[in-house]
Amino acid sequence: MFRRLILAALIAAGTAHAADLPEPISALLQAAHIPPEAAGIVVLRGDTTLVSHNAQQSMQPASTMKLFTTMTALEQLGPAFRGRTEFRTSAEVVNGVLQGDLILRGGGDVDLNEDVLLHMLQALRNQGIRKIKGDVLLDRQLFQPARPDVGQPPFDEYPWAYYNVIPDALLTNTNLLKLEMRSTGNKLGLVMMPEMDKVGIRSEMKLSDAPCSSWEAGWRSPDVARSGDKIEVVLHGSFPKNCIKSTSVDVMDHHDYLERLLRATWRKLGGSISGEVREADATATATPTAIVTTSPAASAMPANPDADASPAANADAASAQPSAAPATRLLAEHVSRPLPEMLRDINKFSDNTLARTVFLMLGSLQADPVLGSRPIAPDGSAASTPMRAETAIRAWLQTQRIDANGLVFDNGSGLSRTERATPAQLAGVLQAGLKSLWMPEFLSSLPIAATDGTMRKRLKDSPAALRARIKTGSLKSVIAIAGYVTDDNNQPCIVVAILNDEHVANGAGRTVLDGVIDWVARSK
Repeated sequence: MFRRLILAALIAAGTAHAADLPEPISALLQAAHIPPEAAGIVVLRGDTTLVSHNAQQSMQPASTMKLFTTMTALEQLGPAFRGRTEFRTSAEVVNGVLQGDLILRGGGDVDLNEDVLLHMLQALRNQGIRKIKGDVLLDRQLFQPARPDVGQPPFDEYPWAYYNVIPDALLTNTNLLKLEMRSTGNKLGLVMMPEMDKVGIRSEMKLSDAPCSSWEAGWRSPDVARSGDKIEVVLHGSFPKNCIKSTSVDVMDHHDYLERLLRATWRKLGGSISGEVREADATATATPTAIVTTSPAASAMPANPDADASPAANADAASAQPSAAPATRLLAEHVSRPLPEMLRDINKFSDNTLARTVFLMLGSLQADPVLGSRPIAPDGSAASTPMRAETAIRAWLQTQRIDANGLVFDNGSGLSRTERATPAQLAGVLQAGLKSLWMPEFLSSLPIAATDGTMRKRLKDSPAALRARIKTGSLKSVIAIAGYVTDDNNQPCIVVAILNDEHVANGAGRTVLDGVIDWVARSK
């Protein structure tokens, strides 16, 4: 089937093609009405350049941008790197009562979910704590700004969708609510998970006669209604009769989500909180109850968690209270899976939230052989975490002698209208990947053609099936691929192809890019 599409394109296009492109690829572009100037393509076999078309052109790379983030993360942080979450305090426990504040400190733990939170809270109960007399401080100060999501305009018309979740250092359960919808007759039943304190759900959806398989056609963006201290998630649109479906939505504020999950979970364990659950800002984390100092376990977090954001402010706080801050002690902790496992989810399934988190890790954390990770020491600048992350990537590119001209970073995931890269730069990252100590970990993170991830359904009848590892990317008017393809002589080739044109829609762009991969797989 795929080969027939290529042959049809060749017949339709005749012999017209760009001078520096192989005729089959040129023909596919012409058949898709994509002008050659909208395409950037590089194919390398060892030191030989097979194709170089607009190689230095700065283009929107979509999710192939994740290769800059993931390759640099492996090189800079290493395969044993993990994110951390900690419960800490400087207060004593008297007769089951924690006499001061409890700090929940975020360390970019991508696996922090309701089960992890349950086990961490259970660890407090196991130590005899049943009541927290002070406040619970939610410390997101590792990343600066601490809440990158606040004030951000929606990327598209689906702000509730998983791929649009903006991370912070204490993101829990990816801030998602799982909704189960079950309609029988003229009734719609709803179940929302996880259970949260004073959070409910109701439906304003109308039941329809549409087939269950097309339920998403009637879905409309949900919203949140507040009444006093109660929150209600409200569903809109229509839903088919006699249908069972589930979906996940991001509609709650990050603070509300974690506070209400924590309260509900702690209550189920028989615990109580006298104070508030509140955000720890830079001032709060400079108080004696929030500073980490010298206990062995405490080395997982900085002496001042705002050090990455404002060293000058940290110095002022330290001089104001030179000896007032006691050491905090670790009560419970959780570490994420190792970095290579994160990268497989990022690249195989193009996970934007996870990619953005790793990007921010590059600007805030370094590897620790015992703890998995620890914050980067202050460097005397007031740079934000994204700026530090970009600096880390550009520094690594320089060590690889990859020209960074035309490269533009936003969040490191490609879910952006401002990020830019050239095909040559992506090819350089792929070349570095083959020479890296962590080459096996990097290659194993890429989708395999006709097998898994975003390439699972592509190129099944091509010789590239099972023999190409390709990172994909797509946005409106953008489609891209970057990865490795084994040719007909069993030689590995580097392939990068980016199309920036409105005619890539409806599968036309994908056909062109699959044609590029197929051509390389058949080449000798």
